[in-house]
Amino acid sequence: MDCDTARTQLEAYLDDELARADARDLEAHVDGCAVCSVALRRLDALRRALREPSLRHAAPSALRERIAASAASAPVSARHAPSWLRMAAAWLLAFGIGAGTVYLWNSVQGPRAQLAHDAFASHWRALAATSAVDVVSSDRHTVKPWFAGKVAQAPVVQDFADQGFPLVGGRLDYLGDTRVPALVYRHGQHLIDVFVLPAATSAQAVRQRGYALEPVLLGGQPAVVVSDMDAQEMQRFTELLNNAH
Repeated sequence: MDCDTARTQLEAYLDDELARADARDLEAHVDGCAVCSVALRRLDALRRALREPSLRHAAPSALRERIAASAASAPVSARHAPSWLRMAAAWLLAFGIGAGTVYLWNSVQGPRAQLAHDAFASHWRALAATSAVDVVSSDRHTVKPWFAGKVAQAPVVQDFADQGFPLVGGRLDYLGDTRVPALVYRHGQHLIDVFVLPAATSAQAVRQRGYALEPVLLGGQPAVVVSDMDAQEMQRFTELLNNAH
């Protein structure tokens, strides 16, 4: 993939509108192209900035009161507006209610949806990379100390090889602009990423393009698991993590 093609796909990628194969091709290009990597980060930052609640401006109460008073004092003949005008007013009211509903929905769901988007994107980048780990080891006493000094709190690390989920290693990754530890496991041919999140971060289960994201608690820390395992195996693995200490 060349830069011109990549730049035409950046917005579709951030909107999760690319097919999995196209998304992986783009991720592979971005990983090796500093220019397109910067363009993707800037576009993502712009989209985040535009979702800031501070950009929303509510009409002052005094203005609403003046409009209400003006409508109440209008002549009766003025209130019997043509049907097209009444319809336009109804559409305007419906649009205002809809916009308010979308804003409230985004204020609640936005951070969770962005977290899921970033986690899936990081997992797919790892699948396309030469190596999915920065530290290769099945020894938790090697992996856990490797994170010390790189993140605020090193995560709980356990190997579940006896249960069919061997530890492969770990890496540093980014969800948005937050650097997080990622523990990497395997189950058969399936790669499993466990992203350990900052305290008080909430997530919800999501499925996308055949991949699943499941929230867990790992030693008391919130985390999310991303993999293309089937639902039964995902449940087995998340139970192991929830019981880890």
